[in-house]
Amino acid sequence: MWELSTPPLELVARSVLVYALFLVVLRISGKRELGQFTIFDLALVLLAANAMQPAITGPDASITGAVIIILTLFVLNGLVAFARQRSAIVRRLLEPTPTTIALNGKWIAAALAREGLDDDDVEAALREHGLASIAEVRHAVLERDGSISVVPREGSRLRISAHHRHYRKGGRQGP
Repeated sequence: MWELSTPPLELVARSVLVYALFLVVLRISGKRELGQFTIFDLALVLLAANAMQPAITGPDASITGAVIIILTLFVLNGLVAFARQRSAIVRRLLEPTPTTIALNGKWIAAALAREGLDDDDVEAALREHGLASIAEVRHAVLERDGSISVVPREGSRLRISAHHRHYRKGGRQGP
């Protein structure tokens, strides 16, 4: 139970490699927010975690190995967060750039298609900002975190919703 069957440095190396792979996959998958995952996204993450577990642990099933892996992942995550905060280059590598999706009362079809947003997603974002139609929008942006920011056309007031929905690349998924 306590005895390692894999050298500690190998567990650290495996953890670092799998963490890096997971970051790359998340970055490629687009702007998404965990709280807005569909049931299909959740199933994907759970299956991916299950598939990656043997790659991290190898033949080791000890509690000591689990402690080494957990500590490695938390330290690595802290280092990535620190580097992201301190370096514009790291931030650009890890985070997608904001995308303008509407301008002067018109949706930008190419941007919506590229980001995988459908009509239901963008219409819901307008309603959350207190707007009835795209004609009321001066500027709408799909932000780095997957939320949609909207600046209304009329007046100087900015409407901010207490709850911001986050949208995922790929549009709606379902049977």
